[in-house]
Amino acid sequence: MGVTPKIAPSMLSSDFANLASEAQRMLHFGADWLHMDIMDGHFVPNLTIGAPVIESLRKHTKGYLDCHLMVTNPLDYVEPLAKAGASGFTFHVETSKDNWEELIQRIKSHGMTPGVALKPGTPIEEVYPLVEAGNPVEMVLVMTVEPGFGGQKFMPEMMDKVSSLLCYA
Repeated sequence: MGVTPKIAPSMLSSDFANLASEAQRMLHFGADWLHMDIMDGHFVPNLTIGAPVIESLRKHTKGYLDCHLMVTNPLDYVEPLAKAGASGFTFHVETSKDNWEELIQRIKSHGMTPGVALKPGTPIEEVYPLVEAGNPVEMVLVMTVEPGFGGQKFMPEMMDKVSSLLCYA
């Protein structure tokens, strides 16, 4: 498995009144992707953007919109985000243990790139079945903060998970 790091600043820290110009600024300064944090108020306590914001932003950028779903039912978001213009769809392994095969298939069938994320407290081994041959997600997001809140301090101990994943791959 080839590993290509991506710079994907979270747009959660943006001035939402100027989201299009904030996105262009990030891309101008070298961002590979624009990381869009989508929270449902259930999987995490906060509520953020959804498909309408993705659709609005898509009209102003050709950038890769990496949608990170911190939601309880990610299957419910596949079609709306695809229609809105999402590029990538990253779901949490913690919410998809019983249906990740269906979820990945549906993400791909809607033309998006599947990714998987895991919380700091989740063992890295939880994502191994999703990166093995035949079960491909194309990206793993090892969270270095607890999901659901912006502005947290980086947890350097999460880099051990990244190392484990690289050795596993």
